[in-house]
Amino acid sequence: MPEVLKAPLVVEFPFTRSLGPVQSAFLTGLRERVVLGVRASDGRVLVPPAEYDPVTAEEIRDLVEVAPTGTVTTWAWNHAPRRGQPLTTPFAWALVRLDGADTALLHALDAPGPDAVHTGMRVRIRWAEERTGAITDIACFEPHDGEPPQLTGATGEFEDPVTGIVAAARLDYTYSPGRAQTAFINALGGRRTVGERCPSCRKVYVPPRGACPTCGVATDEQVEVGPRGTVTTFCIVNIKAKNLDIEVPYVYAHIALDGAGLALHGRIGGIPYDEVRMGLRVEPVWTEGARYPDHYRPTGEPDADYDTYRELL
Repeated sequence: MPEVLKAPLVVEFPFTRSLGPVQSAFLTGLRERVVLGVRASDGRVLVPPAEYDPVTAEEIRDLVEVAPTGTVTTWAWNHAPRRGQPLTTPFAWALVRLDGADTALLHALDAPGPDAVHTGMRVRIRWAEERTGAITDIACFEPHDGEPPQLTGATGEFEDPVTGIVAAARLDYTYSPGRAQTAFINALGGRRTVGERCPSCRKVYVPPRGACPTCGVATDEQVEVGPRGTVTTFCIVNIKAKNLDIEVPYVYAHIALDGAGLALHGRIGGIPYDEVRMGLRVEPVWTEGARYPDHYRPTGEPDADYDTYRELL
């Protein structure tokens, strides 16, 4: 059996959100080295603050200052910090109930080792040297034996309040397409398109999935399809994608390759966008060194009869 492919994959995008009055006050307060919670209808002070009451679901705005000191309620040791985490050396993730709060805040706790951490230990906030109005303004928690400091009397009114944040979302993982799609990708390297036939319903899946989603049985009979096919449906793209060197408008279509039991995606070229139509017969166009067709172009054949592809729409 050939080796199954695998490769590192990163999904990353900036997530931008606006802030309501409660979250704005909380993050602006962190910038000013002040921690604000919000009082709920049952009298509890919630830190981090919620915008809506967890009991009544009503909007809540009664801001309450709490101390930058608190007590660890539970924790877990992180022996191998990853990129973007608060500390580069091993640390504890801890839930800390700040003095004056009734709920706990999750953040990093800087400690020399797991033996130095315990539930009930007293800690305080270590503020970041540069603060911008984000949760990272709390650099981490650190052990503390002293009394809570005097509160500042902040009410949530600050100059130049933070009104929005941008958070970088990123997911790093190793992707493997599996046995069936590995064979599909390897075949594309030889400018061939292969699918797999279901032993029960006889449908040929392209790209292959390793199993028939309709019958629930494994597929292993490899079938070469195409290279020509038929446009079943299509759309005209009028918005240029970032880092994609294709001029708009262009056509992206579902193409049923000859012998396939379902259609796959492909771009249509070599024809004005407003002349693309259902039933158009097309063939792949490869570029040097590519592992998949760059686009599909008309073959010059007569259009396929609707009845030959209507089940593939």
